Amino acid sequence: MALNVFKFCSGLKVLGYVMILLVLAIIAVSYYAVVVLVCGPHLLHGGFQAVLSFIGVIVFHVLLALLLWSYFMVVFVDPGSVPENWRTRLEENLEAGCSTSLPEHPLPDTWPTSEGTARRPTSGYCSRCQNGKPPRCHHCSVCQRCVLKMDHHCVWVVNCVGARNYKFFLLFLLYTFLETTMDTLVLLPHFARFFGEAKNHSRYSSSPGELAVTFLAFVINLAFALSLLCFLVMHASLVLSNTTTIEVYEKKKVVRWKYDLGRKKNFEQVFGTKKALWLLPLIAKEDLENVHALRGLDFPTRSDVEV
Repeated sequence: MALNVFKFCSGLKVLGYVMILLVLAIIAVSYYAVVVLVCGPHLLHGGFQAVLSFIGVIVFHVLLALLLWSYFMVVFVDPGSVPENWRTRLEENLEAGCSTSLPEHPLPDTWPTSEGTARRPTSGYCSRCQNGKPPRCHHCSVCQRCVLKMDHHCVWVVNCVGARNYKFFLLFLLYTFLETTMDTLVLLPHFARFFGEAKNHSRYSSSPGELAVTFLAFVINLAFALSLLCFLVMHASLVLSNTTTIEVYEKKKVVRWKYDLGRKKNFEQVFGTKKALWLLPLIAKEDLENVHALRGLDFPTRSDVEV
């Protein structure tokens, strides 16, 4: 009996729920260290330091709200599923008897329909889902389904990142990077003072518990800020070239990437055309209607590249 290794991938869902609790725990530790231990005492003493601490607390809460909003949008918004018995526009037109020109190049092998007959797809077919696969669609072994314009499965959000939640994922990365960077800068003087007091064998100005929380929060936020910077740079490059993480290898094999329409249009295919909503985890209804790539079923291609 053959062993299906893909069944073990579904176990990552359990790990994902643990990761959600871990994210909330890291936020709680950072909140206690930054707001309660560092900024709180300065607010009580007054003066210029109190003004800086007040501004810091406001910025902290704004970033935290945007971070959590983006995070839960990634967690709960479906990345995009293939409609049942999906077929391309060409196939729908042919079935309806419309006069549509056939493709210039031969189509792939036939695949079955619900009626038991066979037809030629213009895209692909998923044998596990028993359904058509739109362009840029991939089957996720963790979610056990095909995901539209799949980028990757993220255990941190217990969800796939695809056409309909990729923007929210990018905003989550951005606001988490800004939040962790701010936390690191706020905690840095206290982190340095900790080692200064230890070097001089001075009596610590804080309790051991407070020192432990400050130390832990600083290390965690610094590690996340550095790693997220790399992820942001990578995904910014992917967005501007209209490429997903899965498509990177495929793109290397061609001279011109067929989905690369220029940086502006590539950006709009993820963030939409409404500039007022670019930094918010929202997508305008007009963009969902007019920017087909946001729906994940149709994607415009370059006119100078053979599709």
